[in-house]
Amino acid sequence: MKSRLVFVDLLRGWAGLVMIEVHVVNAFLQPAFREAGWFDVLNFINGLVAPAFLFVSGFVFVLAGERKQEEFRKFGPAFWKQLGRIGLIWCVGYALHLPFFSLKRSLNEATRTEWLRFYQSDVLHCIALGLFILFLVRIFLHRERTYRWFLWGAGTVAVLGAPFVWDIDFLNHLPAFLAAYVNGQHASQFPVFNWLGFMMGGGLTAAMFRTLREEGREQEFFRVLASTGAGMILAGSLLMLLPVEIPYASMAIRANPLFFFVRLGIVFLLMVACWRYAGWRQTEQSFVLDVSRETLLVYAAHLLVVYGDFWDGRSLASYHGKSLAPEESVFATTGLLILMVVLAKGWGRLKQASPRSARTISYVLGLSALVLFLIRES
Repeated sequence: MKSRLVFVDLLRGWAGLVMIEVHVVNAFLQPAFREAGWFDVLNFINGLVAPAFLFVSGFVFVLAGERKQEEFRKFGPAFWKQLGRIGLIWCVGYALHLPFFSLKRSLNEATRTEWLRFYQSDVLHCIALGLFILFLVRIFLHRERTYRWFLWGAGTVAVLGAPFVWDIDFLNHLPAFLAAYVNGQHASQFPVFNWLGFMMGGGLTAAMFRTLREEGREQEFFRVLASTGAGMILAGSLLMLLPVEIPYASMAIRANPLFFFVRLGIVFLLMVACWRYAGWRQTEQSFVLDVSRETLLVYAAHLLVVYGDFWDGRSLASYHGKSLAPEESVFATTGLLILMVVLAKGWGRLKQASPRSARTISYVLGLSALVLFLIRES
């Protein structure tokens, strides 16, 4: 049995590659081209990146955490390692939204709007919070059946509760850093409602996959997953055509449970496609897998390239934002994709060849960034 499930890595890797295109297009494409018919298709495809990331995060944690749960409960090395990983994701998420890369300027110059952007729940924040919840609950819920019911319940609450909390300004009831996780009222793109449903769905899918795989019914699992995904897409799309309004519920598309339903169905089909492709190729080496295995690095690095204020205090997005034609955007996307693939491949090889060196470099860079943030004046 392979130590890694290649189809999961493929799904995460392709999501990572499309993610780069998403941010390039959002930062640089001229607004006039957003009215074209082809952009609606592209925008829909781009909207599948976050559901795929969240789903895979839940899937991988539940599958990998099964063999570590006893060590989690004993607070052994696996416990602290997992806690460190979650903390790292959270730290990177917040670091990417700092008002200024200077503690002094952040405290003295940042506006209320800039602090709200810092507190916003981005996809990394949602993943970190979801993993933390799954991690803690796995420690306290020993029975597998109970854990599955928790995944069902938490996912259902996140999805069905979204329309009823979406229009509430929770800044009136909670501190800003907590209010940001509830809904999208203040800059948050991926709050708990309903995005955490994708992670819980991934965890539940992993639990079912593990059971059927152990019984030698892996192909049956993916047949059911494919038919379920297709049914969800069809049913959700048809139901969205009905002019139904629910009292006290938001009509925002991102809060609509059918929005979740259709996209989860598509993620199911994408996972099936990756499983079939992995079985056909029979390989564990490709640039897609390189990106998948270094997703956090690629996520942070490509955002720094686009939005980092490295050019006389300004970013590339600031200099060239909303100014590129489609063919220029394709060229920029291709260049950034190549750069990120080279980075992921190089870092992955270094970790394999010399784990200690890679770890030392990580600590040095992280500590240097922290010190620079603390002492920087401008």
